[in-house]
Amino acid sequence: MSKPIKIAIYSGQVPSTTFIERLVIGLASSGLYIYRFGLQKEKIKSSNNIFYSTYSNKLGKLFILFKYSVLLRLFKSHDKKKLDVFIETQSLNSMLLKVKYYPVLYHRPDIFHLQWAKSIADWIWVQEFGIKLIVSLRGAHINYSPIANTELAALYRNVFPKVDGFHAVSNAIAKEARKYNAFKEKIKTIYSGLDLEQINFNPKTFDSNTPTNIISIGRAHWKKGYSYALDAMNLIDEEKIDFNYTIVGVKNNEELLYKRSQLNCRNKINFTDKLDFSEVKDLVKNADALLLSSIEEGIANVVLEAMALGTLVISTTCGGMSEVIENSKNGFLVPIRNSKAIADAIKQIKKISKEDYISLTKAARDTVEEKHNQDFMISGMKSFYQSVLKEKLCE
Repeated sequence: MSKPIKIAIYSGQVPSTTFIERLVIGLASSGLYIYRFGLQKEKIKSSNNIFYSTYSNKLGKLFILFKYSVLLRLFKSHDKKKLDVFIETQSLNSMLLKVKYYPVLYHRPDIFHLQWAKSIADWIWVQEFGIKLIVSLRGAHINYSPIANTELAALYRNVFPKVDGFHAVSNAIAKEARKYNAFKEKIKTIYSGLDLEQINFNPKTFDSNTPTNIISIGRAHWKKGYSYALDAMNLIDEEKIDFNYTIVGVKNNEELLYKRSQLNCRNKINFTDKLDFSEVKDLVKNADALLLSSIEEGIANVVLEAMALGTLVISTTCGGMSEVIENSKNGFLVPIRNSKAIADAIKQIKKISKEDYISLTKAARDTVEEKHNQDFMISGMKSFYQSVLKEKLCE
């Protein structure tokens, strides 16, 4: 039997986002050895084939530094000297870089899979030690960060041609990355996957005669387009359409609070603080529609989860969302920055029958099962790793 492939899934902290944790668990369950490095935010449950070299405080950093300094000096002294030369050329604190880099050098995974493109300058060195570098391409890091930061754009153009492979969360993101010299043949689009065995499809009994319950989820950030969503609520209120609108995760945002205070329908709009997944899941299940009003996204996981649960989705055409939503077939797709289009979509929902609501949500669930199944994500990523390593993955 061939030796298991060692993959470092790196985001800087453990645990990380829901997508990354699903990826880690799925890859480990499939027989790969997964390595996690960085800051440990909370207690970690042990799991087969997942190995941790993390720290949670200053004492933990000192322990990591001591442990791997000794191990490298004893067993990989030449590599340690080579890495130390690189560290000395960096402007950052050399001790902190050693805490960050030494465990990776010692364990030397076959692939270092960096989850955030903006950190690429910190990790390009791994290739000097025979480690393949894969970079995930996600919304903010490609869509607007390099536009706002010309130094980052220049870094991308210089470093992207050296990367061994790119994982794109959507075809739209892949296209954007090519503007910064990412080679087309090195980019693989692998959609986020859901564990559909844990998400039951159960569309609510839709009743157009009751107030339409609409929900949006996400932090207060300009890219979420909440001002356009609020203007849309004002438009449907002016047409005497009854509704309730909740935005989860923006409770104390001053700008949105002020915006809401100027609307006649302010009593129909509720802001909540960030909630845990189970609470969000219940809110989505009980909503008539989930609204993604974003100006920029990759492919929003919250949309996939709503589609899997059986809640109808209204989404803007931002990022890769048109790769998920087909207008009037499995949801409603509207242009970005267009409050009237959002309002029109809500009016359409208000007019549909119970049967049409179920038909649309069933088509949405089918889309998720066909394109965003967790098993497809894991098999796609394993195949991608295989192509980068140019050898068969272990069974």
